[in-house]
Amino acid sequence: MNAAERAYAQDRFEQLFGELSAIGLAADGSTTRLAWTTEAAAAAQWFESTARALGLAPERDRNGNQWAWLGEPGPGAIVTGSHSDSVREGGRFDGALGVVAGFVAVELLARRGGTRRPLAVVSFADEEGGRFDTPTFGSRLLTGALELASVSGRRDRDGVTLRAALERAGLDVDGMGADPERLEQIAALVELHIEQDTLLGRLDAPLALGTQILPHGRWRFELRGEAGHAGTTPIQERRDPMQALAAAITMARQAAVELGALATVGKLEVSPGATNAIPERVTLWLDVRAEQEAAIEAVLERTTAAAQAAAAANRVELEIRRESFTNAVRFSPRLRERVAAVLAAHGIADVPMATGAGHDAGALADAIPTAMLFVRSANGASHSPRELASVEDCLTGIGALTEVLAELANEETGVDGDG
Repeated sequence: MNAAERAYAQDRFEQLFGELSAIGLAADGSTTRLAWTTEAAAAAQWFESTARALGLAPERDRNGNQWAWLGEPGPGAIVTGSHSDSVREGGRFDGALGVVAGFVAVELLARRGGTRRPLAVVSFADEEGGRFDTPTFGSRLLTGALELASVSGRRDRDGVTLRAALERAGLDVDGMGADPERLEQIAALVELHIEQDTLLGRLDAPLALGTQILPHGRWRFELRGEAGHAGTTPIQERRDPMQALAAAITMARQAAVELGALATVGKLEVSPGATNAIPERVTLWLDVRAEQEAAIEAVLERTTAAAQAAAAANRVELEIRRESFTNAVRFSPRLRERVAAVLAAHGIADVPMATGAGHDAGALADAIPTAMLFVRSANGASHSPRELASVEDCLTGIGALTEVLAELANEETGVDGDG
């Protein structure tokens, strides 16, 4: 970007990011835009109205993903974007930065006179899985990696099923699923995202280029005991599922430390949930990530064994179900080389980065060529109100994204060359 474009991009970025950030923003600075809620609907309306205001053609596909097209949709399209949903009480930048950056970059290219190939900004549906524990929902449905029937019965905290939420959002549930015709139109996808790490801060660099997404999985542990009065039920007679929960959490942490993995229990459900009652049922969700799948399997095995032993000792029933698992994802090497060359031509160093966070670009990597740009994250904070990227770094990311899209979308053939 030249100086005039950068000034224009800053004004546009601050305007659009401010508009999207205001949706679901709480007084404490946290953001909650769970999929298929009032806040998500407001974000979807913002996406559509922004697209129209910028002269782009908006549409929603069969899986709830939103697209905004510059040029007629067709073969060879170059796509950028991310997602607009958030985790519960999360930050403003995760996902939203990539969507806003996509709009700004595509608008800049439109002001330059457009591109040879069609361009699109995308906002994928329910990337976080914060409401129904089904991450990268829209992108995995698109590729066929996720079958809706396997998850449509999952319930949120209020007992609403995923299927009911989708129907309320106006989607044809029976028509959702793999969309090969749309994938065939896409020559490449480049997603810009906040870093969610401290690598760039340590290197004093504003931008990184993704190499891979590490394997990760989520498991649900359901423990069923017997409710009882806290003041009258003798310890030796209790069937307390909390004892097995404590054993599972303790072992998950211990095994992760010893095996070089990351294990997190960030969500619990307790019934009846009274301070003076022994729980009848406790459910925990275990998230495990590591560089090697063997380490993930070992953490799960040790955590399962500890939970089973404690459950048996306390006469508690235990059921474990895998809710999601993503193998290691390597981004297209040829596309990565292309992006690195564009960055180098504009004086931006190639800082390689592998990430333990899941992304839509990773969910799509087996179906189409994908690449990721990461903008420096202050102190590595993410999924938290402390999430922050400076305007200067965001503009560096937008500038890089603009030039990458310009390079890819102005080629006649051979965007990636992998196939």
